[in-house]
Amino acid sequence: MKTEVRIDKWLWAVRIFKTRNLAAEACKKGRILLNGIALKPSKNIKIGDTLQVRTNPVIYSFKVLNLTENRIGAKLVPEYMLNTTTADQLELLELHKLNKTINRARGTGRPTKKERREIDSFFEDDYFFEEND
Repeated sequence: MKTEVRIDKWLWAVRIFKTRNLAAEACKKGRILLNGIALKPSKNIKIGDTLQVRTNPVIYSFKVLNLTENRIGAKLVPEYMLNTTTADQLELLELHKLNKTINRARGTGRPTKKERREIDSFFEDDYFFEEND
């Protein structure tokens, strides 16, 4: 069993990032921290390390329980890491999610079911499609 693994490989393997390239980019941009210090993608981590992953509104914390370089199934992730993100950070994430849904600008993106029904009923009116006889 390995005693150390590259941080970018581990982040990808435990499904924190979708691709290894995204994990490496996050490291290069200083979004991955170990004890408050930004890591390069080639930095090795070991069991017991606590990592912080900074995303826009939240800083997630993960404790390394096992090491792997190969991508694992989603059901196996709890054997390799423990999510130690604080409650205030999770609350911040919930507030951010709520704020996004409340501030949806009307007329942008896909219509809601209600808006779609209103559009359909407008176009179904007989007088709108009448032809000149």
